[in-house]
Amino acid sequence: MIPIKQYTYDEITLGQVANFAVTITEDMMSKFRDISGDVNPLHISEDFAKDKGYTGRVVYGMLSASFLSTMAGMYLPGENCVIHAVEVKFPLPVYLGQTLTFTGEVVSKVDAYNTIELKVSATNSNNQKVLRGKIRAGVLK
Repeated sequence: MIPIKQYTYDEITLGQVANFAVTITEDMMSKFRDISGDVNPLHISEDFAKDKGYTGRVVYGMLSASFLSTMAGMYLPGENCVIHAVEVKFPLPVYLGQTLTFTGEVVSKVDAYNTIELKVSATNSNNQKVLRGKIRAGVLK
């Protein structure tokens, strides 16, 4: 388990960056399927996915996006965070077994509301961007 960051609003600076990596496993896919109920064959059948032009089973987009919670809740800002909004786009598919590197950068702070905005992205091992978006979060002082 990674140590949780404890940044307060006043400790966060514009341009501050956090990174972490995660490898998407079969266990993650199975648990996400069980939780979400999404049994679309694109995610569970190698043959179906290949027949549709993909190189293999496509990872659930929302499974990839779920690591944005890890970014905000564990890394930046960490335990003093409450997510208010998330915007996410998926420019390329993610495949089972890929390692994704998530990056978050503080691009704005609103002192009146103690909120920050993070520009977030995830790249695969080929340095291709597979996720991009924003997180708006409140941060305790």
